[in-house]
Amino acid sequence: MSFNMRPFRLEFQAITAACVVGLLATPSGAASSDPTAPDYAGRRGTTIYVSKLGDGSDGRTWKSAFTTIQAALSAVPDDQGGHRIVVRPDVYAEANLAPSKKGAAGAYNALLCDFDGRLGSGAKGWVVVDSGDPIKGFKSWDWWSTIRASDKHWPNGNNKETFSSIVWDRWILRRLYTAGGDAGLFWDLTEKSGEGFTVVVEDCVGTGRAFGGGVVYPTARPGEPSVFRRCYFLALDWVGDTAAVLLGGWEKSMPEHPHVVFEDCTMVHPDNAVAMSYASHSARARFVGCRLIVLNFTQPEMGGRSTGVVCTQGHGPTGRLHVDLLDCELAGYSVFTPGDDGKAVSYTTKGKTSAYVQFKQSVPDGFERRGAWPSDLFARLAPPRIVDPAPAPPAGPRLVKLPFAISQGMENTPVVFKSRPLLVLNHRDDTKVHTDAYGKSMYLYIRDLVTGEEVARFGEGHSFANAIVNGDELSVFASEGDKNWFHSIYRFTSTDLKTWRRELAVEQGPGEALLNVSVCRDDQGYLMAYESNNPVSFCFKFARSKDLAHWDKIPGLIFTGVNNEYSACPVVRFVAPYYYVIYLHAAVEGHKGWISYLARSKDLADWELSPLNPILEASDGEGINNSDVDLFEWEGKTYIYYATGNQSTWSAVRAAQFDGPLKEFFEGAFPPDQPMIRANARR
Repeated sequence: MSFNMRPFRLEFQAITAACVVGLLATPSGAASSDPTAPDYAGRRGTTIYVSKLGDGSDGRTWKSAFTTIQAALSAVPDDQGGHRIVVRPDVYAEANLAPSKKGAAGAYNALLCDFDGRLGSGAKGWVVVDSGDPIKGFKSWDWWSTIRASDKHWPNGNNKETFSSIVWDRWILRRLYTAGGDAGLFWDLTEKSGEGFTVVVEDCVGTGRAFGGGVVYPTARPGEPSVFRRCYFLALDWVGDTAAVLLGGWEKSMPEHPHVVFEDCTMVHPDNAVAMSYASHSARARFVGCRLIVLNFTQPEMGGRSTGVVCTQGHGPTGRLHVDLLDCELAGYSVFTPGDDGKAVSYTTKGKTSAYVQFKQSVPDGFERRGAWPSDLFARLAPPRIVDPAPAPPAGPRLVKLPFAISQGMENTPVVFKSRPLLVLNHRDDTKVHTDAYGKSMYLYIRDLVTGEEVARFGEGHSFANAIVNGDELSVFASEGDKNWFHSIYRFTSTDLKTWRRELAVEQGPGEALLNVSVCRDDQGYLMAYESNNPVSFCFKFARSKDLAHWDKIPGLIFTGVNNEYSACPVVRFVAPYYYVIYLHAAVEGHKGWISYLARSKDLADWELSPLNPILEASDGEGINNSDVDLFEWEGKTYIYYATGNQSTWSAVRAAQFDGPLKEFFEGAFPPDQPMIRANARR
């Protein structure tokens, strides 16, 4: 049969395409409400971690991560917003997810997949939430979905109690792939219908028997609609109230503002890409750059029927659907529901909005009819492919922390001098900073690592010790300090650990303080990496020498990490063809306190950061830092000495062991075929 009825068509009134896109880009100031956004100004809440590799204890770090998403959702501590749940890519067999608390206006909560591994999970890919029966398969059962909702008055299904999805109000979801249940990313307000409700869903996949996604029965919030961006939705059934996306509103008259906005989304269904729920009153939605694909191109002469790409079949007396379409592509038997049911829809089009329909069906005003098969559109039918959603993180070099500590230690260097393993350290009382007693509290000393005996003490008024052996001579580099903080770097030399000679090595620049220093041999002589508070507090620079006595600063090179960030306490080694630097990085979410990073470079300018970073972080009892690393090789094993403490009143030096030579340790931290973050030291 032919379709001659035309739904009532509204015209855009002074709304340009740019305005619509702008509204979608930042609905209701969504950027400032997003706790992950750079310009977020809202309340900073708790970060909770989820990983099957966690111990499930408290979710505060990746090590103690909860092993299920629901455990993390239940641990959200309050309804003041700004909380984040970060999930390691993997497959999670869970259904009916519900947080314990809503987000807040201006401070949304966020459920995030560590899709690219930048949040420290050690994996890349999707978080797959499979709500099916893990033994029997797809669980098409009413009210059994990714998102929890239920109605005890429903005649069958998961109907023991009534529960509203309103608990998800003001949440953001990213990079979730949902499957296996009755609905994917779909929120039903049930007994809380008529309340305001907003979710933001980005870069997600929603699949289900009845619905791939959608929101039903809220009251529209002006300037704060629910938003779905860059998502894919698929529903697999055509019986009853089903659609790739189901919508429903609660107002008895059409609101001026949309309940839901879709941007750059794909919606696939046997018969309805978008449908209005049978219980809806007035529902309004906006679609920008979306693809609405229906598989039904039936032959009506043989009794075939379709209810339209946009469906309003079976609506109630107050059921109305309004859709605004900008630059969208539609394909299916007909654009709207044929017959009287189609009178419940109104629409606007803007830009190039096209429709590919069965040849006997009319195309409503404002749609560009496509005659040729839209191969580019139907190429978008399939959901994104999941390729090993949770690859095991590279093993890398295994460090074993040894059960001992040297109290009151901080900066240090292990060396082998005249066949004796020694540890060169410094003492400093940071509680006396900015007083005359500060410089007097500083000195350098050496311990025999076999006997534990102190074998030398020298260099009063100096700190940040580093040492290198050249034949029968031991050179110790340290920064001179006093109540005005730290100044230039000096070199102390001795052949017997009793008599010491002092000389200037690297002079500080104007207004500059020089702190930690590290020296190694390379194929040009000697290289020094030295820490400065200028231009970034802190960063490190480089100098060269042929004889350890005379140093030339290398101009134009300053290591400041990836984003002009805290980069302190460098220790440098040359293992051809690379220079390796272990340095201290400021706290990173998911890790404990100040942590040690490893980077490598062939030219000191272009650096690659190890994908296994951090290589050291504080364990229980180690305070808030694993810092001031130095290392040496002894009897075929690598020993890494590092400082622990609270960065103010106490510190200790501990050691970790790698069961192999130094070269193997460094190379193992850069596994092949692993993407690496890069940094540039050129200035």
